[in-house]
Amino acid sequence: MRRAPAIIVVTLLLVFTGNANGAATHGMSLFGDLKYGPDFKHFDYVNPDAPKGGTMRYSALGTFDTLNPFVIKGIPAAGISGIFDTLTVRSEDEPSSEYGLVAEKIESAPDKLSVLYTLRKEARFHDGTPMTPEDVVWTFETLRAKGQPMYRSYYGDVIKAEKEGERGVRFSFKSADNRELPQIIGEMPVLSKAYWSGRDFAGTTLDPPLGSGPYKIEALDPGRSITYRLVADYWAADLPVNKGRHNVDVIRYDYYRDATIALEAFKAGQYDVRQENVSKNWATGYDGPALRAGLIKKEAIPHQRPSGMQGFAYNLRRPLFQDPRVREALAYAFDFEWSNKDLFYGAYTRTRSYFDNSELAATGVPQGEELRILEKFRGQIPDEVFTTEYDPPKYDGSGNIRDGLRAALKLLKEAGWTFKGEKLVNDETGQPFEFEIILVQPEFERVVLPFKKNLERMGIDARVRTIDAAQYEKRMQTFDFDMAVVSFAASESPGNELRDYFGSQAADEPGSQNLLGIKSKVIDELVEELIKAPDRASLVAHTRALDRVLQYGYYVIPHYHVSAFRVAYWDKFRRPASSPKYAVGLDTWWVDAQAAKSVEAKKGEVTK
Repeated sequence: MRRAPAIIVVTLLLVFTGNANGAATHGMSLFGDLKYGPDFKHFDYVNPDAPKGGTMRYSALGTFDTLNPFVIKGIPAAGISGIFDTLTVRSEDEPSSEYGLVAEKIESAPDKLSVLYTLRKEARFHDGTPMTPEDVVWTFETLRAKGQPMYRSYYGDVIKAEKEGERGVRFSFKSADNRELPQIIGEMPVLSKAYWSGRDFAGTTLDPPLGSGPYKIEALDPGRSITYRLVADYWAADLPVNKGRHNVDVIRYDYYRDATIALEAFKAGQYDVRQENVSKNWATGYDGPALRAGLIKKEAIPHQRPSGMQGFAYNLRRPLFQDPRVREALAYAFDFEWSNKDLFYGAYTRTRSYFDNSELAATGVPQGEELRILEKFRGQIPDEVFTTEYDPPKYDGSGNIRDGLRAALKLLKEAGWTFKGEKLVNDETGQPFEFEIILVQPEFERVVLPFKKNLERMGIDARVRTIDAAQYEKRMQTFDFDMAVVSFAASESPGNELRDYFGSQAADEPGSQNLLGIKSKVIDELVEELIKAPDRASLVAHTRALDRVLQYGYYVIPHYHVSAFRVAYWDKFRRPASSPKYAVGLDTWWVDAQAAKSVEAKKGEVTK
């Protein structure tokens, strides 16, 4: 529900493969072994012979008002990142591995205090001008100075970037401890210094910017649609990292007012592919002539990605939510078991960790290295961290939550709240317990309204307000909310992004991802130690320790997750036999020209 960097930008801890003595490599990996050697031809999850051509149409919600996705101002157009190339590209079927795209070679200094990226000679922008080290240095310095707050968090341990030789750029680091920094740098897009000279990088723009990636903007209807076309002479089309990808000639995004309208438009054939995140829609919403005729296909594609955390998020900047007993109490009003049975068709698993569906999730009680990490914080964190596995309140699915409400009211009484009449009021001020929950998706009201009703039984007035996307984006950027539904993405190897999610400094930076407003010296230290973890075992232990402290901070009321991508599409697309483990891989799909003709011929019959 937020801009792409909230759910797309993830970073990974790494060690370099084969470059302990400073040898240049074609990629980098956490585990010391890259799946693909220096002479690899393509990723295993693509079809290298996939035909090119055709159109793939998507939907987007709300509106957009800028084509600059790198700054805090404005709402970027959907798909805009596809026009920019990055130094490296991620492998989607192995954890924590990336391979050179704009960068031909990657060389870490023996002391790990710097990394040298050597650019490919053939790398160029869409206007034919070459990508140069000066462009890379300018991009880095500009993103850190004028870009979204996350760039300052991500690049905080980089001292400088400077040209080295004819095609090299060296990034120097404050210390050798932050071992994921080279990969963070690798994820950086390369922007044209010449193009942006004389333009306001920090502002919004609807002028198509100069890109370098596989697509460029072909047509634009501000706020309503954007169309991208495959670059005919794309410089990197035949590189191993791109072989079998970017198979569709035209990609178009049409904007809809809300998700309900968007679903009906899909069923009417107004666009082609849809990832579904509403279980009711998945169970019953696609039924119709097109589905029954086999023109629409539904697939649940399993994945191995950590679930991340979605939940009702408290804004700790509000005095109302600063007492953890209050935050813990309100969680008893969310009856997941009833919701899963009556609203979600039993489709979901309750989320209890910020890293569920992975080995990073804290379970049981801390032991071994994790216990050692937490011991120095004893007395600064709840005792339950050491003695009790965190678990959200559970019910039997009947809707009877009286025992939970009693437990909640006991916590609220301890926190200084008492029933007067039918309202819960503060013992000292007489202030009634009331707050607002803001939403951007109307279909989420069916999840929130039962939660609101249960809060009312506790004497709490929770007002639910659904607002338009632009207003929602602005309010989230400025932290102008009491409670909202928030998602925190998780990678297989978390690191520097956690500063932006949970760091004290980010809490005061408008546009940061610390929507919760967490300011905790313990969490700050845990994040910094995690970033410096020397190996995978240490990373896992540090992540579990952080997870446990976040769990017992009661910063969110956890929701639920599913371990598959739910994709519906009109049956004119084909995909490789092997799917990537960590992504849906839509950029590896292609259009079957014959099937497309057949679908179009039959579409009119079933959508009348």
